[in-house]
Amino acid sequence: MTKPLNLGMIGYGFMGRAHTNGYKRVADFFPELEYRPVLKAACARNQEKVQAFADQWGYESTETDWRELLKRDDIDAVDICVPNNLHKEIAIAAAEAGKMILCEKPIAMDTAEGEEMCQAVEKAGVANTVWYNYRRVPAVTLAKNLIDEGKLGRIFHYRANFLQDWTISEDLPQGGAALWRLDAAAAGSGVTGDLLAHCIDTAIWLNGKVDNVTAMTETFIKERVHTETGEKQQVGIDDACAFLCRFSNGSLGLFESTRYARGHKALYTFEINGEHASIKWDLHDLHRLEYFDHRDEGKLRGWRSIHVTDNGGEHPYMDKWWVPGLQIGYEHSFVHHVADFLKSLETGTPCGPTFRDALETQKICDAVLGSAKSGSWEQVG
Repeated sequence: MTKPLNLGMIGYGFMGRAHTNGYKRVADFFPELEYRPVLKAACARNQEKVQAFADQWGYESTETDWRELLKRDDIDAVDICVPNNLHKEIAIAAAEAGKMILCEKPIAMDTAEGEEMCQAVEKAGVANTVWYNYRRVPAVTLAKNLIDEGKLGRIFHYRANFLQDWTISEDLPQGGAALWRLDAAAAGSGVTGDLLAHCIDTAIWLNGKVDNVTAMTETFIKERVHTETGEKQQVGIDDACAFLCRFSNGSLGLFESTRYARGHKALYTFEINGEHASIKWDLHDLHRLEYFDHRDEGKLRGWRSIHVTDNGGEHPYMDKWWVPGLQIGYEHSFVHHVADFLKSLETGTPCGPTFRDALETQKICDAVLGSAKSGSWEQVG
């Protein structure tokens, strides 16, 4: 016998589709799970658009007010896939209504908001998680396993970047349903909260706490037409950010993100250098983990490319998928996150990153933005 988990999806954009795909596929590939997602309701302000989303993806009903969604007894969990400035109000109300919460990243507009959200879910005792999905790419999870096993030894360096090029045109407006990420009032920040947050979450999961940072940011186009007013307004987000940091384990970090790297649509890479070995990963080739071990025999020493597709139990998650050599993709990271969340309901073990985990990433983002303004090193938290 399986238990239904009735879901209310708030939002119908890119992430709403990515998460819904995870809910729809998880039972096919993780049949042993006790809970089964039920697409009970989709919610958004535009009835026509949310109905079209519900019809396409198989939601049973729709709502146009998230407050009405939270009143429903047939909703067990809500998935918050709306602009960042709406996360806090919805999440706190959902917690008070006793709903489980899956929330898009970053958790909030700033640390203060995030702390309120953490206190709300902890007071209510509701299960919660934040969608930092790259943790659940099998090659990235394998990297975590290798580090925890001590394969790299002492860590010296962590470097990561996330590069895009989609905002270079001066004619691109800001704001509205499609371009809210360019509007500071809705997004809170630019590449720091949107892209570097992913890099930071992965980094602290793999390499531990960050103590302090020094950063610089740049807004290359200072004014853009706002979609809703039709008037030119000052741009408040960061188009590019680079920062250095020190981790608590003594290693040094180097992070860069921009939306002005012509030729890059979503280049996310990281490399970690340890005393014995190094690893590196590239989102564009996400099923491969590059590995170098200095302890190899000298004449054979060199970088090796590990195709993370073994389904015999050696590689994370891959026993659920195809035969070795046949890779999976970006969308499967969301299937894995759903599976881990459902499993956590069985075991009572929190599904990371929880709100409290994600708050640490928010603290680092705030320190990065603070350092860029002050021109000095900033302590995290």
